[in-house]
Amino acid sequence: MNQPKTFPQQDQKQPGDQHKMDPQPVVIRDSYKGSEKLKGKNALITGGDSGIGQSVAVHFAREGANIAIIYLEEDEDALETKKLIEAEGQECFLLEGDIKDPEFCKKAVKHVVTEFGGLDILINNAAVQFPKDSIQDISIDQLKETFETNIYPYFYILKEALHHLKENSTIVNTTSVTSYRGSSHLLDYASTKGAITSFTRSLSSMLVSKGIRVNAVAPGPIWTPLIPATFEDVTKFGQKVPMGRAGQPGEVAPAYVFLASEDSSYITGQTIHVNGGELIGG
Repeated sequence: MNQPKTFPQQDQKQPGDQHKMDPQPVVIRDSYKGSEKLKGKNALITGGDSGIGQSVAVHFAREGANIAIIYLEEDEDALETKKLIEAEGQECFLLEGDIKDPEFCKKAVKHVVTEFGGLDILINNAAVQFPKDSIQDISIDQLKETFETNIYPYFYILKEALHHLKENSTIVNTTSVTSYRGSSHLLDYASTKGAITSFTRSLSSMLVSKGIRVNAVAPGPIWTPLIPATFEDVTKFGQKVPMGRAGQPGEVAPAYVFLASEDSSYITGQTIHVNGGELIGG
């Protein structure tokens, strides 16, 4: 098994090991049938080692895409994701490093293009969150960490990726329900997600003439490693939405498949809300 390629990285709090979660997240439903929607495509996914990113990677593989994953430190999760992708008969390329570093982002995209021979789909997904109930508790270091992880890399990666994306390529960004209704305990995180929503809309207008579509997915409460790693009490997580429960990564990933495939060929600048029934404007 090929080992991950490693680049210099900075310290960054991690969401935790997915294999230690109880219960285990549903990565992909047994009943999900691929239909070659992404056959022959090459996809790059940030934060693809666990959670929503891992689920998107496995769904893309079942649809026929080769996958490159950027992740930080969680080797066991990344190698498990690689195993799942290869079990679908597709290639997987792992890149370990810190997306806060613009040079790493540039090198990572170049490595993907060298490895696969091209890039067709970019999924910007990696993020961190640090719940705080008061703005006074949000340190300058935390503020920088959140913005430098959650939104800056979208620019870093895109600047290099645009040298390789072509007509009919797609970009899908992970925003959040907090971008639309806010969050009293995730002020900085919600602010970055609002920036991602605006980034998606603005970028879609910028690239539409090139035939590159840009859309987003706004998950609600989804059971990922980020949740037990950042919240002390997860027993009631997701119970406030109309469906009364948290969603599974495998319930979100098909939205990314739709937006990355030709099925959404007349859609750009839009956001799909996968949030358990919470009614959101925009």
